[in-house]
Amino acid sequence: MVNSSSQSSDPVETEQLLAQINEQLAQGTFDSTNSQLLQRMTEALADGRGMIRLGLVEAFGEIGKPAAPFLLAALAHHPNPVVRRSAAKGLAKIDEPQAIPTLIDAMLKDEDTVVKGSAAGALSRRGAAAVPALLSVISGDYPKTAKGQAIWAVGLIGVEAIEQLYEAFQSEQVEVRTAVVGAIANIASSSEHRDEGFEQVLVSALEDEAVEVRLEAATALSQFSPQFALPNLLPMLDDPNPELIRTAVLSLGKLGDTAALPHLQGKLADERVGIPQVTKIAISQIESSTNT
Repeated sequence: MVNSSSQSSDPVETEQLLAQINEQLAQGTFDSTNSQLLQRMTEALADGRGMIRLGLVEAFGEIGKPAAPFLLAALAHHPNPVVRRSAAKGLAKIDEPQAIPTLIDAMLKDEDTVVKGSAAGALSRRGAAAVPALLSVISGDYPKTAKGQAIWAVGLIGVEAIEQLYEAFQSEQVEVRTAVVGAIANIASSSEHRDEGFEQVLVSALEDEAVEVRLEAATALSQFSPQFALPNLLPMLDDPNPELIRTAVLSLGKLGDTAALPHLQGKLADERVGIPQVTKIAISQIESSTNT
């Protein structure tokens, strides 16, 4: 039986602790009610060796919900950022909806950037349950870095968040609508799922009064089929906003469809800042893709 009374941080003892825990988990004899042992495991997350910390995180994932209170306390209060980072990673492996407020707090307030990122990653693993809290960050009075972490997490949640994303697109907050479009693009690029509502949102986004939303939509179109994307991107080449033109040009290049070449050739003479340069890049991308 693992000795749970010792709080030593000796590397050899930590190795022995992890080995014995793994053995007990494999044999089904691990006592998940042993609070001293779970606390000792939590303190062992301070170990300087990445593989040891990873092994402990995996063990916490196998233990599941009984380990969550210890990891939550460590994430919220432990003075060692290495422990807080691993605690967030451990929480990513445990299906505990009550972890969401603590993870949000860590993402917003922790002084360590790795802890913030690990908390955002753990939130993405909570799926649809975390979307309302993440959208509150995106629409709230928070630093851009925090909003960026929340947008990234929403995008990672994927198809599970679709209905909530559609509802959020009705928000009056420009940042929320922009985040929704970005999340839809991420879902489209990372899975085979194609919801008919995706295209409806993008068409609406291209007509949005906020240029940020239109820019995000132009970028997102590169993740869709040329049959849908081309008719929506080509008119943007005549937009009065040079930034929108550059974004549309780059998306056309990523699409790689030769039907865009005549339209792009016409933009080479546009002398506004950056347009000839990105147009040459896009033309080269298309020509390269057709020659391979």
